[in-house]
Amino acid sequence: MARKLFCEISPLTYKISTEKEILKRKLRDSLRGTKFAKRREGEALPVVVYRHKSLIRRRLGNVNMLLQENKANNLALAVKKIDGVVIEPGETFSVWKMIGRTTERKGYKEGLTITHGVPTQGIGGGMCQLSNLIHWMVLHSELTIVEHHHHDAVDLFPDFGRQIPFGTGTSISYNYIDYRVKNETKNRYQLRVWVDEEYLNGELRAVEQQEHNFHIHAENEFFSREEGVIYRNGEVYRDTIDRTTGNCLERKLIRTNHARVLYDVPPEVEIKER
Repeated sequence: MARKLFCEISPLTYKISTEKEILKRKLRDSLRGTKFAKRREGEALPVVVYRHKSLIRRRLGNVNMLLQENKANNLALAVKKIDGVVIEPGETFSVWKMIGRTTERKGYKEGLTITHGVPTQGIGGGMCQLSNLIHWMVLHSELTIVEHHHHDAVDLFPDFGRQIPFGTGTSISYNYIDYRVKNETKNRYQLRVWVDEEYLNGELRAVEQQEHNFHIHAENEFFSREEGVIYRNGEVYRDTIDRTTGNCLERKLIRTNHARVLYDVPPEVEIKER
């Protein structure tokens, strides 16, 4: 029998381990002297680079819908911390540097979280939907992703009105599992994020038009059964398009999916035996 890690012994040791990682991240940031984006502007920058929206209340397997309502509350609080932030040349945008710790004292409620690839719940749950939205917009820009984590190669829920390729999501946990983007261009960028009754909305804006457009798409998608376990497979590509000619200048593989499926696959879906 494998020996348990310290963080697996009890809820207390897990909490101690988590706080240790939070402190380590704070120390690393302090020593590295990273220049983080902090200033927010009320006026929107003139050029819309990309816009997207995602449904807030989604039916995900057997997840309690109260957690979805709480997520709506949490997102409404979090977007106010980010909306309008300008990422100047040389600056790094960090989700957690902007939002801060999500606590009950600040009004956050229990929402859906993912821990070790398993759906759980915790205060401030639902922040991954916000980082997912930001990541999807950033993929259509010339910003550089410097920190990005996936959900441990698992497919947690069946698709519900999916609009973007599987595998383009993010995993975040305060503050040591972050989503960070650096502006290595001469352009100024701005994130606008807000919620309405149904959707989490976002716009990535800039001062100047980008030289290129970007197209993100999935290929070779299929389900497979391997030693009795079902997996979701596929590849996600990012095409760089010349704005003037429309020609594809570069085609880059950004994600290969081989995710263990944690739900009952509908009978009409073909599963390849491997």
